Amino acid sequence: MDRAVKMGKDSATGSFQLFIGKIASTLALGIGSIIVGMFIDQGEYGLYTIALVPVVTFLLFQDLGVNYALTKYCANYRAAEKEGELRRIISTGLVFSMTTGLALASISLLVANFVASTIFSRPESALLVALASITILFGAIYGSSVAVFVGFERMKLGTIAMIVSATLQGLLSPLLVYFGFGAFGAMVGFAVASFGSGITAVTLLYFAIFRRLPPESTGKTGFLHTLKPMLSYGIPIWIAAIISGIAPQINSFVMASSTDITLIGNYKIATNFAVFLTFFTYPIQTVLFPAFSKLNPTKDKQLLKTVFASSIKYSSLFLVPVTIALMVLSNPLIYAIYGAKWPSAPLFLTLAVIGELLVLIGNIIYGRLLYATGETKLIMKLHALQLSIVAPLAFLLIPRFGILGLIMVGLVSSTPTAIIGLYLTWKRYETKADLQNSAKILLASTIAGAATYLFQATFVTAAWIMIVLGATLFLIVYIVSIPLIGAANQIDIDNLRAMFSGLGPVSQVLQLPLALVEALLKFRRISLKNEQK
Repeated sequence: MDRAVKMGKDSATGSFQLFIGKIASTLALGIGSIIVGMFIDQGEYGLYTIALVPVVTFLLFQDLGVNYALTKYCANYRAAEKEGELRRIISTGLVFSMTTGLALASISLLVANFVASTIFSRPESALLVALASITILFGAIYGSSVAVFVGFERMKLGTIAMIVSATLQGLLSPLLVYFGFGAFGAMVGFAVASFGSGITAVTLLYFAIFRRLPPESTGKTGFLHTLKPMLSYGIPIWIAAIISGIAPQINSFVMASSTDITLIGNYKIATNFAVFLTFFTYPIQTVLFPAFSKLNPTKDKQLLKTVFASSIKYSSLFLVPVTIALMVLSNPLIYAIYGAKWPSAPLFLTLAVIGELLVLIGNIIYGRLLYATGETKLIMKLHALQLSIVAPLAFLLIPRFGILGLIMVGLVSSTPTAIIGLYLTWKRYETKADLQNSAKILLASTIAGAATYLFQATFVTAAWIMIVLGATLFLIVYIVSIPLIGAANQIDIDNLRAMFSGLGPVSQVLQLPLALVEALLKFRRISLKNEQK
C-alpha cells in the first residue's frame, strides 16, 4: 500500500476512535448541559462560566510544554525501535506534571477570594473559583497521560478517560442543579469529572502501556537529566501556548468584568453547541501530530507535501459542511431544546463558528506540522502576533459591543495569524493547500447551506422537525454538489475507501455516500464526453 495512504489509514483509524469518544462524551455532556440550561438561572450560569476563567489561566502555566515532548518522544522512539528509553521518559513527564499541577492548584486556592472580589467584582463566585481550583491537579495528570496515549497511537485509552469524565459531569451537574444547587452544583459535577478522568487515565497508562514496556536499555538516568531535553523542546511551545492562551483569557476577563451576566449565560449555551465541531477538529489535530512526527522533512519531502495537502482536503470535506450546517440550523437547534429562554444564543453560535472555515487554507493543519518538526520558536512568534492583535482589540471592542465584540476579536485576530503561519510553513517545507479545491468544497457547502436556509424560510414547522428535515436536505445537496462541482475525484474516493477500511462495520456505512459520489462522478464524466462529441 502506498505509504501516504497507509499513514492516512492509520490516522483515519485513530481519528475515528477519538471521533467516537468525542461523540459519546459530548452526548453525555450535551444532555447534561441541556438539563442544566433548562433549570439554572441565567445569572447563575454566568457565574459558573466566569469561575472557570482563573483555572483555565493557571493551566496555561502547568506543563511547560512537557506534554508535547511526551507525545513527540514516544512517537519518535517507537518509530526508531528504542522502546527501552520510554519508561523513564513517561515517568519523568508524569511526575513533573503532577508536581506543577499540585503547586498551581494550591496557588489558585489561595487567590480565589481576591480574584472573585477584586478582579471580577463578584465575591459570590469565590467558592466556585476555589472548588474549580482542585481540577488543576487532575487535569495535569489527565493531560500527560493522554499525551502518552497519542504518542503510542493508543487513542482508545484516551477515549475511555474522556467518556468517564463526560459521564460523571453529565450525570452529577444536572442532578445537583435540578435539586436547587445552581452554579455550585454545576461546579461540583465539573470537579468530580476532572478527578475521575485523571485517575482513569493514569490507571490505564500504567496497566496498558507502562507496565508492558521493556526495562531501560541505557541504565539508570537521573530525573533532571531526562527532564532537560524535554523542557528544551517543550518550553518554546509552552511559551507559545501561554501567549496563545493569554489572548482568550484577556477576552474572558474583560467579558467577565464588563458584560451583562445574562448575555454571558447565552454565550455559554452557544459554545456548548459549538463544541460539536470538536467531533472533527480534535481527532484531526491529535492524530496529525504523531503522523507528521514520523516524517523526515528532508528525506520525505514529497511525501510530506502530499500528506499536508491531503490532510487539508479531507479535513475540509468533513469540517466545512458541518460548520455551515451548524450556522444555518442554529436557530431551530437551540429553540427546539430551550424555547425562547436563551434568545441571543443562536446568533452567538452562528458567529462563533465562522473561524472554523479557515481549515480550507490549512489553519488546523500547519500547526501540527510545526510542532512535529520542532519549529517551536516560529510557533511562539505566531502566537505573539495573535496576542498583539487581541490585547488592544479586547479592551476596545468587548466593553462596547459585549459578546459580539468578543466574537469579533477572535475572528479578526485568527485570520492574519493563520495566513502568515501558512506562508512561513510553505517557505520552509513547500507545503500548501489546493486553494482551487478548497473553493469548490466551500461552494458545495454554501449551496447546501443556501438550500437549507431557503427551506427554513419557506416552510414553517416545529423546531425538531426542521432540524431533521434541514439536516437531511443539507446532506443530500452537499453529497450531490461535491462531484458535480469537482470538489472530489475518483482518486479521492479510492483513498477514502482505503483509509476507512480499518473501521469495521462503520466502513460499510460510509460506503453509501462514497458510492453515490462515485456514481455522480461517472455521470459527470459521461456528460463531459458527450458534450465534447
